[in-house]
Amino acid sequence: MSTPLRVTVWNEYRHERSSTHPASTIYPHGIHGALADYLGAQPGLAARTATLDEPQHGLAEEVLAQTDVLTWWGHAAHDQVDDAIVARVQARVLDGMGLIVLHSGHFSKIFKRLMGTSCDLKWREGHDSERLWVIDPAHPIAAGLGECIEIAHEEMYGERFDIPAPEALVFVSWFSGGEVFRSGCCYTRGRGKIFYFRPGHESFPTYFNPEVLRVIANAVRWAAPTDGPQPVFGNVPPREGS
Repeated sequence: MSTPLRVTVWNEYRHERSSTHPASTIYPHGIHGALADYLGAQPGLAARTATLDEPQHGLAEEVLAQTDVLTWWGHAAHDQVDDAIVARVQARVLDGMGLIVLHSGHFSKIFKRLMGTSCDLKWREGHDSERLWVIDPAHPIAAGLGECIEIAHEEMYGERFDIPAPEALVFVSWFSGGEVFRSGCCYTRGRGKIFYFRPGHESFPTYFNPEVLRVIANAVRWAAPTDGPQPVFGNVPPREGS
């Protein structure tokens, strides 16, 4: 029996705890709860959660050491994430841990640090519909999907998205207001794989959409650490000759 892929689902968990915010009704157990429930029920995956207000944001060294893939959702409290924890997560990504950055996590400290750009964009809260076109149907993250995903109500994100050119672009979104957006972006940093996935505004039940959830599960499996060699740095003796 193979060892399950260990997923830690991180969420700042602020909107869902406000009784006046729609997220409190849509996600009564938090966005992290909804995602962990789904991922933990998938074959070969085991999920745990971590949130901003836990000690060390729930990301102590021993937790990250036992995490194969980390998913990240944040929005209102990016500035409250401790820089030392960001550095700890970055080190684990460079060492091979996968990272799935969701929706407004584009502005998180960890994503901006790994991208090296502002990661800024256009946005609009309203009642736009979103169509995510699969533009790389052979990519593992697109497995099991049709040619597009239709979402009835979502927050609009629009170009320009200030990110490095993705190594692979799996999805492009079109919104009913006319904007387009690079919504499924793949990167490697060090030995780690990173996937940014756009949908997931907290005021809509996007994380109960079966196709959105399929993408996230596919991305977790894609981002899993590999058994490739550890890189060697610094001064070394010659392999050949004297």
